[in-house]
Amino acid sequence: MLEGETLNMFDLLSTYLNWIKAVHIIFVIFWMAGLLYLPRLFVYHYNATPGSELDTVLQTQERKLLRIIMNPAMFVALFTGLLLVYVRHAEFGENWWLTIKLAFVFILFGFHGFLSKTRKRFAAGERPKSEKYFRVVNEIPAILTIFIVILAVVEPF
Repeated sequence: MLEGETLNMFDLLSTYLNWIKAVHIIFVIFWMAGLLYLPRLFVYHYNATPGSELDTVLQTQERKLLRIIMNPAMFVALFTGLLLVYVRHAEFGENWWLTIKLAFVFILFGFHGFLSKTRKRFAAGERPKSEKYFRVVNEIPAILTIFIVILAVVEPF
């Protein structure tokens, strides 16, 4: 860079692109860990008697998982993901793989909201769905992740 030249936002972000990618991947991993683990906690919670010691322990674990790990990780992953789209994919509408990938990511945001609402229902003493239901629901983020990673890495269309 020449003396007196200033970097615009795009150039600045481009300079740190690999760092942005690294932070994005790290926080996606943290978020996904929570998306995979919280439904498993619900499987155990379903069998806990409301008001029991196990119920209390599971409520604490679920609340901390959401507030300390999942929520911050989701927001950092979203923010860095938006930066990556801005820097790497200015022609957003021309990349169908990216559009489909982002649709799957938005489904994960909805799934996150569903898990948060379900946690509140367990905390209120409800047992909103069956143990089997939560075992099946536990597979949703894994399946979506497979498609998201393939779309992001292979960029098939």
